[in-house]
Parts: sequence; structure tokens; C-alpha cells
Amino acid sequence: MDRKKAGVPLVCHGHSRPVVDLFYSPVTHDGCFLISASKDSNPMIRNGDTGDWIGTFEGHKGAVWSCCLDTNALRAASGSADFSAKVWDALTGEELHSFEHKHIVRACAFSEDTHLLLTGGLEKILRTYDMNRPDAAPREIDKSPGSVRTVAWLHSDQSILSCCTDMGGVRLWDVRSGKIVQTLETKATVTSAEVSQDGRYIITADGSSVKFWDANYFGLVKSYNMPCNVESASLEPKYGNRFIAGGEDMWVHVFDFFTGEEISKYLLLLKLK
Repeated sequence: MDRKKAGVPLVCHGHSRPVVDLFYSPVTHDGCFLISASKDSNPMIRNGDTGDWIGTFEGHKGAVWSCCLDTNALRAASGSADFSAKVWDALTGEELHSFEHKHIVRACAFSEDTHLLLTGGLEKILRTYDMNRPDAAPREIDKSPGSVRTVAWLHSDQSILSCCTDMGGVRLWDVRSGKIVQTLETKATVTSAEVSQDGRYIITADGSSVKFWDANYFGLVKSYNMPCNVESASLEPKYGNRFIAGGEDMWVHVFDFFTGEEISKYLLLLKLK
């Protein structure tokens, strides 16, 4: 695809500092939604098709490194440099729970059945919180080999993916045993890893490239070099024919899944009050 034919960039109200995490919700009765995390401390939710701003989750006192939505897009979660992971009502923006940690929280993810929230960060510990008993102590999984940068669930919540800030590779954990059972080797540090909504792909971002791995056999399927430094990538859930990537330039870049060509982009600007 000729880059000159790409659509005119769309400017959206949004973040004032670099975007460090992007997450598409599954397709719901109300459509799909996109949530973004930024160093400006304010995660935001948008229309997944147009990028139009819907709302901002206000309450963190430090950079927000991770964000996600549950399967029904009714709850959002975020992990922050203020040593907390927060759960929000995605419809009203109300803070529902705040889980305190002993260090920066860099990653969070809802389980597919929405009952558990997984967190990780500079403590090098993976924790799961029971959303049905939010006051209960979390389960701690075996210590990570490095500071946790990103986490994701797969295989119907039987497995967990994690990546570290200080070493390459994507680690596959068995939830039942709490042990690492396999590692996808990468040369660079992976800053983002998620599982596509259909369960077919693991999508990773490592700064200079976005990669798609087979989620069952763990072979590399596609790898695309990026035109800019990216920290996060997500596959569009409705048709699976495009993916987005975001990073330090505060643009969300939209790419063709089959060719890797950039289709469009939109800029996340500070929302003026």
C-alpha cells in the first residue's frame, strides 16, 4: 500500500505524555473499546473504531504503565508508578478497588472469565486478585526472573504470559503449578505482549518491531519493523485485519495486519477543559 494513500491523521483529545500501553476490548453489544495508558497518570477509554474520546479515569498519582478492560468492557484496570493497581467502573469512571503494592506496578490483566486480576511490576512478583473477594489476600505466583513489564492470560486462563524489563523473552507460566514452562526467545526486551481476542496470536512489541506468534505452537508468524519507537501493540478484535501501535511520539499508528503497511494514525492530545 502506498503510504501517500494513507488517510489524513486524526487528532483526538487525549494524553499529554507518551503512550505506554494500548488495549482493545472484545467486541461487545455496544461495539469495541480502546483503553490507553500514559505517563500523564490518566488512562483513557475511546471508541475502538473511531478513536473518539469517551472518558478519563482519574485517581492515580503517578505514571500509568498498564491498562486493560474485562471481557464485557464493564470494568477497567490500571497499574501505576504510585504503587497501586486500580479497578474502575468503565461506564461511570468510578474507582471500585485499589490494590496496594510495595513497588511500581507495570502490568495488569483481567482473566477471560473476569473473576481474576493479574498484576506484576518491579517487585518481580506475579499476583492474582479475586474480583469476587477483593478484600482477600492475593495469590502470589513463583517469583519472576526479572522486573515484570507486561502480563496476559491465555488458554482459557490456564496459562499466563509475562515479559521482563531487564531481559528479553516472553515467558509462559502454568497457572496450576505457578512455574515457567516455556520461553519465546527474543533479542530485544519486550515492552508489550497480549493475546488476540480469538486466541490465535500473541502480539509483542519490542521498540523497533511488532511480532505475531502462534498462541498454540509458539512459532513466529509475522514480524514488522516500525517507523517509530513503539511500546505497545494491539490487534483490532472485530475483523483482525489491522493492528495499532503506540509509543513516545503520542501517535496511535494503525497498520494493515497482512502487509504491515501504515494505514492511518491519530494523535492523542491533551484534553482541554
